Amino acid sequence: MSSLSPLPLPQEVNFETPAIWRALRDAHRRLAELKGLCASIPNPAIFIETLSIQEAKDSSEIENIITTHDELYASQDHDTAAVSRAAKEVRNYVAALRVGHDTVSASNLIRLETILAIQAEIEENRAGLRKVPGTVLKNESTGETIFEPPQSALEVQELMDNLITFIHEEDDLDPLLRMAIVHHQFESIHPFYDGNGRTGRILNILILIREDLLTVPILYLSRYINQSKADYYRLLQSARDENRWEEWCLYLLKGIEVTARHELALIRELLSLMDDYQTRIREAFSFSSQDLLNNLFRYPYTKIEFIERELKVSRPTATKYLDQLAQAGFLEKTKKGRTNFYINRPLFTLLTNPALLK
Repeated sequence: MSSLSPLPLPQEVNFETPAIWRALRDAHRRLAELKGLCASIPNPAIFIETLSIQEAKDSSEIENIITTHDELYASQDHDTAAVSRAAKEVRNYVAALRVGHDTVSASNLIRLETILAIQAEIEENRAGLRKVPGTVLKNESTGETIFEPPQSALEVQELMDNLITFIHEEDDLDPLLRMAIVHHQFESIHPFYDGNGRTGRILNILILIREDLLTVPILYLSRYINQSKADYYRLLQSARDENRWEEWCLYLLKGIEVTARHELALIRELLSLMDDYQTRIREAFSFSSQDLLNNLFRYPYTKIEFIERELKVSRPTATKYLDQLAQAGFLEKTKKGRTNFYINRPLFTLLTNPALLK
């Protein structure tokens, strides 16, 4: 049943249609705008922390791993013990994204070892590439087998080696088309026993970083895929069965353009909110500092330990800062278990209600 072709794709596939050129133009324009905005932020890592958790949640929901924003943000400290399995899965995704980003930023290469390390973080095991036949992709509703990926361990290894070569090919193929093709081929190879979807979505981000279309991992397609999941799976299959690559590429290119527009609006709103907090906290308190502000926007749910660690102050001092900010209405104090959390409610609302973006 497998219809996977080794890369590069057959010559008869036409990627130079007017529709693709228009979609490439729009996607590249939005990506360049997003890259420029990120370059203007003094410390983009502040937003990477919060936005990567949103991406992890959306990506995990595609795999039916469901958790809440409250639980996720309240469990950002990896020392937190009592978290659900779903929240732990999402935290693993964030860790995997960090591993992939750090590796590719350092080497500008996406090796098989990088992909293996990402999947190992997601699944908390080192099973590696599939070695046992029997993996099939089924329709969730009917149970019908819709695609049988390569079954032999040798074929999986060869196709992955070929994919890695294709990622680094120096040719005239537009990098966004390369990303679309790589994503399709990776999901079709289905190289792991589990974690293929989440690993593939991280691979999308790493290709954008490697191609210097972004400098920070800030464009996440999972929300777009979640909102059009039926189209996503249908177009994956039609490219396999009917060689309809144009439709698949147009789908992902639109996803890049739509998602980049969303991220631009979100980051601008975050910066505006951050400026407002900075001005008002500075006017109200002598302990105002950039490190404190960074903490309040890195963690929608912050706590005393975070302030202690990042501001290098004593526990009584950290407690005083947070309690005074809560009393003044900047934070909302709440207790979960034995821990007091201090919620940046405007930030939390903005991150969890994308309809609020202008």
